[in-house]
Amino acid sequence: MTQVFLGLGSNIEREHYLVAGLDALQALFGALELSPVYDSAAIGFDGQPFLNMVVAADTSLPLATMAARLRQIETEHGRPLHATRFSARRLDIDILTYGDLVGEHDGISLPRGEILDNAFVLRPLAELAPTALHPGNGLSYATLWRGYQQQSQILVRVDFAWQGRWISRAE
Repeated sequence: MTQVFLGLGSNIEREHYLVAGLDALQALFGALELSPVYDSAAIGFDGQPFLNMVVAADTSLPLATMAARLRQIETEHGRPLHATRFSARRLDIDILTYGDLVGEHDGISLPRGEILDNAFVLRPLAELAPTALHPGNGLSYATLWRGYQQQSQILVRVDFAWQGRWISRAE
């Protein structure tokens, strides 16, 4: 089994689509580990704020198969097949890591650069897996978060429940 970290985000009917995304990921992978959920401004375009989180799962699916299944989940939840990069999203699922793969694999750059660039990815990842190591630089996610310019992107932890339990509580 390979451990994967996935970034989830939505800025259209945010709670609805995060719940739908989690349900679909549970159907695909089984057990999930979940980070807290954060509200963050849209990055790269003017748009409604996003809800973002990170999910960990174990999979036996090859990377290309998993990527195709994730794209299918996005499409089933209203994402156009050829959506522009910086645009509103009902459901966005990004492969952050796939085991310890580094480089270009099946057209996917791993680990995803947004881990180091965006607080809405790094903070929830550091909270979910603080001692896990970034495959590219070998630093723990907690160490990376401590070194991040944290005031550059404001995040607000929000209350969020899934399957009748709180997975995130506002700070």
